[in-house]
Amino acid sequence: MRSRLYSSAEDDDAESQNASFCWWRAAQEPADNVASALNLANLSLLTPRLRLLREMERLNMVAHEGLDELRHKLLTYRAGDFWLRAGGIEKKDMDIPPMISLLLVGLAGSGKSSLVNLMYSVLGRSGLIPFAQTSSESSSYTTILLEEHNVLRSPRSGFCVYDSRGIDKNRVEEGLDEVASLMVNGVRHYQLCSRAGDDSLIDAHLPSARFATRPVNCAIVVADMADIVKSLRAGDPTPLDATRDLFNLHAIRKSNENPILVLTHGDQLPAEERVTARLKICEFLGVPGTSGAYDIPCLTEQGILPEEADPVTSYALSELVYRVLMQADRSHLPKRKVKDWIMLVFSWIMCCIGSFFAMLAYLFARMSKKHKLKMKRR
Repeated sequence: MRSRLYSSAEDDDAESQNASFCWWRAAQEPADNVASALNLANLSLLTPRLRLLREMERLNMVAHEGLDELRHKLLTYRAGDFWLRAGGIEKKDMDIPPMISLLLVGLAGSGKSSLVNLMYSVLGRSGLIPFAQTSSESSSYTTILLEEHNVLRSPRSGFCVYDSRGIDKNRVEEGLDEVASLMVNGVRHYQLCSRAGDDSLIDAHLPSARFATRPVNCAIVVADMADIVKSLRAGDPTPLDATRDLFNLHAIRKSNENPILVLTHGDQLPAEERVTARLKICEFLGVPGTSGAYDIPCLTEQGILPEEADPVTSYALSELVYRVLMQADRSHLPKRKVKDWIMLVFSWIMCCIGSFFAMLAYLFARMSKKHKLKMKRR
């Protein structure tokens, strides 16, 4: 697997010495690059690398003009706003929750808390930023409890983000079972996520049942790109394998058919290696590189406001949240009416009657078989 992910890394090093893909420089003059970046006529003929670079150019060009408009859509979002009418069903007939819940899952230290901090900085426009504690700063208070974040800092917010406990790469199965339980049973602020060996860390007064349990509408898988690359260089494929198992978890796939992948800490890698790593990781996980994965450095850990320092990152994060909410709104089911309940009860009755007659047929067949054997013996 290590050779599969980095089979062309050495060859690309020699190529990068001759030509460096500086997509952020290529888009500094939009008038000269609009035709090349947005011409979709021959897009199917491009290599995955060029598709990714053109996607980066697109993000760079629209970040300066479309960021405020996209942020405004998120600030005014209410649950169900992105729902599309289909099959003649009206929005009032859909079972839409009052708030959409997004769950961040990933390995410990993958950047989930950093991503929450970035959301606060990009989407929250007023007041102090209630930064989430990162893994390096976490105490027993944040390690074993779920945290709910209203990143818009508004009582009318249409969505909230849950920062879950990171999965230990040495205890992946236990972490996957915990994520599956959260996806099935829902999440609650200050929900206890205890594991084996946590008895000494549990404080009895912290977990509380006064917070509402919310169903998880969509899960976002967060992976540390730099850590995956470093581990593969050292011959350790565990982080990549754990990310693949998490991305393909049945409970997550059942909730959202096409999970969203966020690659963090990619700014720690050289530009050419960053592009290659993203392409290979997406290929290994089966994620479309330009539509199902986002490369977000999470600059807020350094105290830099992304909208001032890196508008491309700000736009990528806003587009990520927009796409996740749109995917969550399209997964809502219609409300059950009285006729639906009647049909459900009727179907159960018919199933019971059918099962009863099937059992009678089986018993009579056995009796007939025994009778025939007795007749042959006579």
